[in-house]
Amino acid sequence: MRFRLPSLAALRAFRPSRRLLLGVGAAILVPSAWLLARGPATPDNSLVARVKRGPFAVTVSTSGELRARQFVQISAPAGAQQAGAWQMKIQSIVPEGTVVKQGDVVAELDRSTLANKLDEVRLALQKAEAQYEQAMLDSTLTLSTARENIRTMELALEEKRLAKEQAVYEAPTVKRQAEIDYERAERALAQARSDYTTKTEQSRAKMREVGADVQRQRNLFKVVQDVMAGFTIRAPAPGMVIYVKEWNGRKRTSGSQVNAWEPSVATLPDLTQMESVTYVNEIDVRKLAVGQPVVLTLDADPTKRLSGIVASVANVGEQRPNADAKVFEVKVTVQESDTTLRPGMTTGNAIETLKLNVALYVPLEAVSSVDGIPFVYRRDGGRVTKQEVITGPMSDDEVVIVRGLEENDGVLLTPPPNHEHITLTRLPASARDSLPVVGGDTARRGGNIVAPTAPPPRR
Repeated sequence: MRFRLPSLAALRAFRPSRRLLLGVGAAILVPSAWLLARGPATPDNSLVARVKRGPFAVTVSTSGELRARQFVQISAPAGAQQAGAWQMKIQSIVPEGTVVKQGDVVAELDRSTLANKLDEVRLALQKAEAQYEQAMLDSTLTLSTARENIRTMELALEEKRLAKEQAVYEAPTVKRQAEIDYERAERALAQARSDYTTKTEQSRAKMREVGADVQRQRNLFKVVQDVMAGFTIRAPAPGMVIYVKEWNGRKRTSGSQVNAWEPSVATLPDLTQMESVTYVNEIDVRKLAVGQPVVLTLDADPTKRLSGIVASVANVGEQRPNADAKVFEVKVTVQESDTTLRPGMTTGNAIETLKLNVALYVPLEAVSSVDGIPFVYRRDGGRVTKQEVITGPMSDDEVVIVRGLEENDGVLLTPPPNHEHITLTRLPASARDSLPVVGGDTARRGGNIVAPTAPPPRR
């Protein structure tokens, strides 16, 4: 069967009616107007989130290191500074984690640092003892000579007395000369006795001087001996040996140096009382306060969770190695006692800085900002509107919505096509001026008023 085109006369004979034309036009315009009225195309459901209502918490997550709250310190021997041992080298030390009993050898220090010092002190002591002996001999000789002189003067005085008595019957001049000689001899004897007393005091002072030097050298010699004996460091109590960390984070082990100002070699921690020491940046530290609850996890056992509480927050920041900004030390007390906990273990610390019993919240990605005004793209049926919102506290993933949305409202996680042509719907001025009270409590101050905060602009 062959297909035949209509003739020109037949086409001219065909006249469409006005009703038919109107019907065809309506069939074309109505769907087009409906498509235009819809606004931007409805996004995929995977990019839409619902406004949720429920408990909301803000946490600061950091990594920390376990250490014992109480410990016994194993130190270099006391008196090292007096002995002149400013730097001491650890020659050997037991492996970290070794369980020791009281009196067990923990470490040995290099004795070569004090060997020369001991020889010097021994020679100084011998010299002081020799000086003491010489001073004693000198004093003995001096006083012996003085006593002999006094005895001689006593005999001379006796002779002058006899001569004086015999001169009674002589001429007056002879009698007077005898009296003068007797008086001179008497005065010489008195002076000799006074000089003897002075020489005795001088000898005693000299002996005290050299005796003090001898005692000082003996004490120093004993200190050096005791320090050298203390270079064999023993455990002062039973426990597990844990190495001490230096300022740069390295542990002191064989070959490390200890000094008189930092004499710690190792510690014996009390494993029943542990704490996690962490460092928080200066942006998050203002959220922290003593008493906030903490959930701790262990890198060694991610399935284990422990509860803790913030025990202290440093007031002054410090520059840590390999850190660009200053950080603040935070100590978290572990409330449970666990036999598997060991000092040096890495912990994950989730510090709860805020907790609300009931709040509306959305993912943080859903909130954008322009000119300081936070807003979301809300899906209302088939339409997408640009709605201003008032935000509250935010966590790492979510933010509280104080005004502008209701529960189960749909918000877009990414801007829709042609989003720059969507007009921003502002909240009434009264809604922005008066903020509601969000039921709940904060972990920091116990309040429940949520202050509006705007997230940073999203590009």
